[in-house]
Amino acid sequence: MTQNNCTYISILRGINVGGRNSIKMDALRQMYSDLGYTDVQSYIQSGNVLFRHQQSDTQTLEQVISRCTAETFGINVPVLVLTVDELRDAINNNPFTTTDPKSINTIHLNFLSEMPDAGLVDKITPERFLPDEFILSGKIIYLHCPNGYGNTKLNNTFFEKKLKITATTRNLKTTTELLAIAEKL
Repeated sequence: MTQNNCTYISILRGINVGGRNSIKMDALRQMYSDLGYTDVQSYIQSGNVLFRHQQSDTQTLEQVISRCTAETFGINVPVLVLTVDELRDAINNNPFTTTDPKSINTIHLNFLSEMPDAGLVDKITPERFLPDEFILSGKIIYLHCPNGYGNTKLNNTFFEKKLKITATTRNLKTTTELLAIAEKL
């Protein structure tokens, strides 16, 4: 491993959910290794892959991984790639963090592929979704879903449709664990 390698966190949207877009993690890790990425690790079965690579352009990495996933598995899925600093900032800037240990199950981070158009964001009326709350900060929508993510209308599909961009959500527990793994790579 060379010293100029960077650690990246890739999150694939919509794999191994509800029996659709099934990909075995060992096969996915092998695909990443075949791409020349090193120290490849996956976390749980929902498309979280950490790796090291000298490439510094996350958009290029997203395109390469997405294309290779389609070629290897026949599945077209959006891929978002984050740096360790981006993931750390996302967690540290979470406006819903509390000292209540149960909050880790009710807080989610919805990662966006790009900055959403402010006009589209303004068309969403947050009060309509209470008790669920969301706060947009850059390319992240922080969600607080006290009745669970499975019961909210503020999901990936909702934000993708309203904002016309790709989104993928991870809960705070998963996001925090991804950061811990990334910092050890």
